Amino acid sequence: MKALQFDRFGSPDVIVLRDVPQPEPGPGQIRIAVRACGLTPADWHVVDGLLADQLPPLPRGLGFEVAGTVDALGEGVTGVGIGDRVFGPATLDGPTAGAAEYALMAAWARIPEGVTAEQAAAVPMAAETAWRALDDLGVQPGELLLVHGAGTTVGEAAVRLALHRGIRVIATAGPARAAALEEIGAQVTGYGDGMTERVAALAGGRVDRALDTTPTGGRIDRPDQAGPAGGSLPALIDLTGDPDRVTTVSDFAAAAELGTRVTQITMRYELMDEFARLAGEGVLVISVARTYTLDQIQEAAGLSRSRRPGGKLMLVL
Repeated sequence: MKALQFDRFGSPDVIVLRDVPQPEPGPGQIRIAVRACGLTPADWHVVDGLLADQLPPLPRGLGFEVAGTVDALGEGVTGVGIGDRVFGPATLDGPTAGAAEYALMAAWARIPEGVTAEQAAAVPMAAETAWRALDDLGVQPGELLLVHGAGTTVGEAAVRLALHRGIRVIATAGPARAAALEEIGAQVTGYGDGMTERVAALAGGRVDRALDTTPTGGRIDRPDQAGPAGGSLPALIDLTGDPDRVTTVSDFAAAAELGTRVTQITMRYELMDEFARLAGEGVLVISVARTYTLDQIQEAAGLSRSRRPGGKLMLVL
């Protein structure tokens, strides 16, 4: 089968497309014929050496999020059959992962009717991170939440989940995503000079809670560009009046200095069925900006690392 691998740590330039043996599912695992694999910033961190001492020896694969059709069942697997459409996290304990023609999974959910493989593969990490951030903040129905950087995949998921929970949302986003966010019920303002004042005017007073989903250290006026120490967090603290009412999914160093909350990007696999249900109901829809084939990985990596992908980037097979 075709799969993306890397033999050494470094930039995405070390990633190559190879012919490798198909992986065999172990107990409790399934193998899928991959139809879509979502790309995330975590992929480039792993290629650069993150978790180097916790993952198997090189060569390794990349690709955390996949969707496809069940191709083989491991010992003890029940409740799913050959040919079923599923999505979720790919296993990372072998020489290949999700960016391959076939991938192993130890946790999954069925893809709902009417949801494409690309749409399903875009959901897990963004939805998981957004869900955890809302829980970490303790934001309640009827409260006002500011989602800064709502044009990101995590930001969009947070807006959608918050609105579904009965939370009023103000979102900051660029012009490419503003109309779509307004259409689902958020009040939207752009970045740039006066953003803090515009948010305060929309709020009609103080913001109850704020979630920062911009890239690490993003400026308050241009979240896609590096800014001074603290990035956007000081402005969000001013808007809420309390660092404990602010969380970030990326700027952990500034959060430690300023006393805001942090939300780590992890996967709680027990939420997969809930994410599937919400995707089937149209609540969780993550915008797919562009699709690529496996041999276009360098082009995809370049756009992803630019911090301006405009939505989810997807490998399709």
